[in-house]
Amino acid sequence: MRKATTTIPIVVANMGSLTGLVDSLARPGGNVTGLTHISSELLGKRLELLKEVLPKVSRFVFLNDTTGAGGYERVAKETQSAAKALGVKLQVIEVKVPDPDIEGVFRTMMKERVGGFIIEATPRMSFHRKKILALAQQNRFPAIYSEEEWVNAGGLMSYGANRNEPYRRVAVYVDKILKGAKPADLPVEQPTKFEFVINLKAAKQIGLTIPPNVLARADRVIK
Repeated sequence: MRKATTTIPIVVANMGSLTGLVDSLARPGGNVTGLTHISSELLGKRLELLKEVLPKVSRFVFLNDTTGAGGYERVAKETQSAAKALGVKLQVIEVKVPDPDIEGVFRTMMKERVGGFIIEATPRMSFHRKKILALAQQNRFPAIYSEEEWVNAGGLMSYGANRNEPYRRVAVYVDKILKGAKPADLPVEQPTKFEFVINLKAAKQIGLTIPPNVLARADRVIK
């Protein structure tokens, strides 16, 4: 859309990155503005939470969608510093969607004796959510996801920004633009509220006990 016009206002919602589309978050400078969810930047926090649930585990995996939005490789590398601080090894496994070998990925994790994994719920990864969740339960793999929908569908844990709020906030941007404001002058908003959700039913299915101190920090617990 940005390549098609530099004059018609474009308001985005829930994008991972606006790099290349705006001059800066504070002053976009062009015809694009909106909201970003900074989800990939939270990989380190998700690893930290997963480690607290699995204190004896030293090997984790980040399942990376190779066709996802740009920047995941950079963020994955940055997350290695968080892994080092926690004294664990974080391996990145590339998932080639839209036709991924999900079973092969889990066989690799079993072979590598991985203790848990992290998923960035890109749209293409979410398309295979049912299969991923089923294999995680079948192989008793603890995991943390970026979106609450995965936990509602049977996943163990999620940590990320509320994904509904940005869509409500988009209306505010559109209202201001219709009243004469320029996208170039409307700062890009980043999320300020993050939600931690735990599914105790999923934990029981894989024989995992969530430590009380972690459970107490959850914003929502599915029992």
